[in-house]
Amino acid sequence: MNAALGAPDGAAPVPDPELTLKILVAGGFGAGKTTLVGAVSEIRPLRTEEGLTEAGEAVDDTGPVGRKATTTVAMDFGRITIRQGLSLYLFGTPGQDRFWFLWDDLSEGALGAVVLADTRRLQDCFPAVDYFERRAIPFLVAVNCFAESRSYGADEVARALDLDRGTPVVLCDARDRDSGKEVLVRLVEHAGRRHSARVPTPVG
Repeated sequence: MNAALGAPDGAAPVPDPELTLKILVAGGFGAGKTTLVGAVSEIRPLRTEEGLTEAGEAVDDTGPVGRKATTTVAMDFGRITIRQGLSLYLFGTPGQDRFWFLWDDLSEGALGAVVLADTRRLQDCFPAVDYFERRAIPFLVAVNCFAESRSYGADEVARALDLDRGTPVVLCDARDRDSGKEVLVRLVEHAGRRHSARVPTPVG
């Protein structure tokens, strides 16, 4: 028996058990949540987008994202394998206030969350930041670097959002798979550290 591998001599190593983690992708209306999930997902993403209508003009502040023609009304869903034995299920949350009743169900069992930020409407991040802080769900802020937006450093964004010390802020391009994957890796690492800090050290 090859004790190190847990298999008889000459036998193929036993693969690591599959671990799947639930991650939320949140943020304000038009911040790039659907784009990020679609860019990194290795499966065809599930989307629940509907067209914007005249009836929603009074409650949907399109502002700098005036070219946006659709909105997520339930969730986006995708899947990405980070490494062998570790996959992430991605749940993109709706960004508008009137769909917030879905957040409690979507956040159940989540390891952590990505809060996408658009520096043109940074105030739209506050509800998501407050939501995850109050529920002690680990999160990071990913600044989606739109071409027409002013460039800010991570420290400036952290101060503007009054983030708790230790909450990561990263810059990304939600359209780019590698950039999005790096955001997710950073989140898993951050959530792992937070979880380890909460687990008491055994005595004796």
